[in-house]
Amino acid sequence: MRGLMVSITIGCTCAGAFAAPEEPRSDWFGYERLDFVINGRDCLLVLPKRAAEGKPWIWRMEFFGHEPQADLALLEHGFHVAYMDVQNMYGAPVALDHMDAFYDHLTGPWGLSPKAVLEGFSRGGLFSFNWAARHPDRVACIYNDAPVCDFKSWPAGKGRAQEHTEDWQRLLDVYGLTEEDALAYTGNPIDNLAPLAAAKIPLLHVCGEVDTGVPIEENTRIVEARYRELGGEILVISKPNCDHHPHSLQDPTRIVNFILAHVPGLPDVPIREPQTPYGYDYFVLRSGLGNCRIRFVTEKRGRVAFLGGSITAGGGWRDMVCEELQRRFPQTEFDFINAGIPSYGSTPDAFRFARDVLKNGTVDLLFAEAAVNDDTNAFPPVEQVRGMEGIVRQARLANPEMDIVLLHFADPGKVAETLAGRTPEVIVSHERVAEHYAVPSINLAREVAERIHAGEFSWEKDFVDLHPSPFGHGVYFRSICRLFDAAWPQPMADGAATTAYPLPAEPLDPNSYLRGRLVGIDQAELVDGWHIDPAWRPTDGADTRIADVPVLIAEAPGATLKLSFSGTAVGMFVAAGPDAGIVESSIDGGPWVQHDLFTPWSSGLHLNWTTMLASDLPDGPHELTLRTAETRNPGSKGTAARITDFLVNGG
Repeated sequence: MRGLMVSITIGCTCAGAFAAPEEPRSDWFGYERLDFVINGRDCLLVLPKRAAEGKPWIWRMEFFGHEPQADLALLEHGFHVAYMDVQNMYGAPVALDHMDAFYDHLTGPWGLSPKAVLEGFSRGGLFSFNWAARHPDRVACIYNDAPVCDFKSWPAGKGRAQEHTEDWQRLLDVYGLTEEDALAYTGNPIDNLAPLAAAKIPLLHVCGEVDTGVPIEENTRIVEARYRELGGEILVISKPNCDHHPHSLQDPTRIVNFILAHVPGLPDVPIREPQTPYGYDYFVLRSGLGNCRIRFVTEKRGRVAFLGGSITAGGGWRDMVCEELQRRFPQTEFDFINAGIPSYGSTPDAFRFARDVLKNGTVDLLFAEAAVNDDTNAFPPVEQVRGMEGIVRQARLANPEMDIVLLHFADPGKVAETLAGRTPEVIVSHERVAEHYAVPSINLAREVAERIHAGEFSWEKDFVDLHPSPFGHGVYFRSICRLFDAAWPQPMADGAATTAYPLPAEPLDPNSYLRGRLVGIDQAELVDGWHIDPAWRPTDGADTRIADVPVLIAEAPGATLKLSFSGTAVGMFVAAGPDAGIVESSIDGGPWVQHDLFTPWSSGLHLNWTTMLASDLPDGPHELTLRTAETRNPGSKGTAARITDFLVNGG
């Protein structure tokens, strides 16, 4: 905890520009740290580079140096950071006596502000509340983090938390209480808030919503309700699905803003808006985005592709990202490729990759999103991995230096699952791929869920739909911008050169669609009942996403075709409209398997749909026999099959 201590003589500190006693001095995160003893207790004080007006300070009650983000940020604002070791005294009167002497030392010889900011981590809440109740006139505000507010909760374990026997016995000893007396004790923070409220001391609590060690409902929630009844000001940041750890906020902006707003005498300082509600971001950078930036800067050309479904195809976030890249690299001539097709997910995207993503040549930066359609189209986890791995591995085989970003967009189901503390299955699948290939990813579903939880906006009024409103597209765009900021934090070094990303020797799944390709409908042998319409367009009045393209059609039952292919999987792209029927497939003369082409969205729309007919074949030559069935889905108006492409993994 103390780090290296070097004894030297101090005359006048640069940080505070006032006389100080002789203290051992060391370094703490680049700041000067002084160690000394008061009342027989070890103490320390960390000095800012330049003290703010009034010499404000924050007093850490327990666990100095643990999750120090807020302390470091306040040092930058000219605060001193103080700590006195009164560990295992649990805020008892004997501890408060020592703390009084420490306060006198800091406000006397050191000349620090007479009003301290108190910071109570965990059991440190007992110290901050009890000392503030003793000296409300000496407190500017209190920041407590997952604080103990009632020792009957912790360490006694008389509620939902487990008893910590050793701590409980030490607490009884230092307070001089029997267990019976302690359970009847009315001097806990939850019982002694009136002096704080009367002094108008603002409180900030940062807590885990599912804290099992110091349950929020037995501690902070009681304080919150009672303090408000007393007219006190309290802000609670409850982190969803967070236990007792991790403490604090990775980005402490909300904590720092609260403190800066409630310390009297500070000159006006710019208040920076927090970028995320709970202090951490939603991307994982992994291998970063170094190669594409080097190409954009040095070659002044760049090709960026966007692969996904309708949320990608429709613009919005995609258009804003294109504009942002052009703003960041104004001298670069970009080729932006919109490879979004509504309804398609990772499996179809793996098969159409060469046609739609690589159509103009080498791609420098690829955005790929399939979390929404892989889920809503009911692709199982094995397909979610095979499809996404097929995309990523094909991309890296086509250009080993290609930068890739996987995006996980939001929908109501993912928001609900996230808020319930679960990671949606499809995101787990796609993150397996991202981790295996070390590509960056952004969990936008989690971001949307947590911003809703934090009260920033609502799904119904602001985000509106899984096809986001302009507001929702803005949420996605700003998240991608923060990824850019993290990936490119410094100016590019002179002479920087691109490097090939290592390709894992083995795929996650040997049957992933690594060799996915399209096979033309003209390659099929039309045995009976099929024909090709060279520019098909529906005539039933239903909306369509497919028109004026060649389509292989059979409308009556019993129509049969054959397709010879080589590989491990075969499937097809179809137009799944109101009269979509059921087809039956047989591989190499094997048993017949039925595939329903009618979807939940088919009744009023001819939409792009993907049907995998076989996915675990021995690698080699095969023959597919396909026929239309007599039966049909109860919701369908017919028995039609309309194929735009065959899909083969292999060859």
